[in-house]
Amino acid sequence: MIYWAQLFHFYQPPTQLPSVLNKICRESYRPLIEVFRQHPHARATFNVNGVLTEMLNDFGHNDIIQGFRELAERGQIEFTGSGKYHPILPLIPPAEVKRQIELNINANAFYFGKNTFKPVGFFPPEMAYSRAILPAIITSGHRWIILSGVACPAEWPVDKVHQIEHEGKRLPVFFRDDILSNKISFQEIGPESFLNHLRSPKGARKNVYVVTAMDAETYGHHIQQWEELFLGQVYAELEVRRETYNGIKQKTALASKATDLMYATLDQVETVTITKLLDLFPAGEIIDPKASSWSTTAQDIDAGNPFPLWRDKDSELHRLQWEHLQIAMDLTKKAMDCADNSESKRFANIARGLLDRALHSCQFWWASRRPMWDINLVHMGLLEQWRVILNSYRALNVSGASGEVKRDYYYRLVAARDIRNKITDQLFSL
Repeated sequence: MIYWAQLFHFYQPPTQLPSVLNKICRESYRPLIEVFRQHPHARATFNVNGVLTEMLNDFGHNDIIQGFRELAERGQIEFTGSGKYHPILPLIPPAEVKRQIELNINANAFYFGKNTFKPVGFFPPEMAYSRAILPAIITSGHRWIILSGVACPAEWPVDKVHQIEHEGKRLPVFFRDDILSNKISFQEIGPESFLNHLRSPKGARKNVYVVTAMDAETYGHHIQQWEELFLGQVYAELEVRRETYNGIKQKTALASKATDLMYATLDQVETVTITKLLDLFPAGEIIDPKASSWSTTAQDIDAGNPFPLWRDKDSELHRLQWEHLQIAMDLTKKAMDCADNSESKRFANIARGLLDRALHSCQFWWASRRPMWDINLVHMGLLEQWRVILNSYRALNVSGASGEVKRDYYYRLVAARDIRNKITDQLFSL
């Protein structure tokens, strides 16, 4: 038996235009739901970031929320946990990691229902991982994590599940088959070749598993009709194999040798949720995965640059973006601590809510120039951060904080203003 566990990552940034979201819903999300409805034996794991769930509700796409809920209630899909606004978790403070995980749970539980949204596993946005994020994941009750294959430091697991140990607790870790996932994502493999490829790790083993993961928008939006041309055809072929396999088992008159030969030829493939693999395979080694993301190369890791698309150590623009964001976080924390009247509390709470949004990863991704580059999307992220600074300093300024504290944080505001100008200059010149 070959078990295929696939993860679909559904996300759009909080700055996404409604018209673009409408297009993605029409081209990708609704057709994907329909593929699963047409193939009731299909199983998969869905990561839906809470910011997208809220946007689907706010912009009139409740049928998609209902479709996800329907698939979960039928047992075809399971949900994972994540960070609500899709931040790069290893790059933000532990308190913000914890908050993002909790916000994601609260948002999705509200829209999908507490009895439906019960995440067992955890998908770190962009599969960005370092050991620093483990405490928040474990304490929030998640039982496994998925990472990029490049993070695996041990023998590649196909019939066991490696574990990460943290303060006496063990967290099973699954690794995405990066090569196979990317071949699907870039339309470099068809249904027949894909199913043949699934046999490659099996060898003499009785049972193995393969994990693929990619953006859900790959299907229908990035690649037109790929949800049918690839996913639908694979599911249809698996259903034919299942029916043939079951038919053989019922024909007891067949010679044992012939039956065994037919079983071997069929190479049964079953789609499962990732959590199901915990029941099917034993624990493997205790390992320490490498800090990385699903866009990190082995060369990046060797160069000590684990998150190059979001914080490249050689990028001046990334450095400025994170310096600006750090001031926004510092100001917000101080504003919350000092808020002592209704007006200061109001502005502090506004800043706190805006900071959650301002942590989203896309602003850094579009600044990476590897090859992603879009000055408007970088600038939109900068404006999100500046709104945090505006409201947090306003909260601080109308609070009862001492004059010394207000002066200190005003100097930080001035520094942020200077950094903002430097970032804008970079957008003009790069």
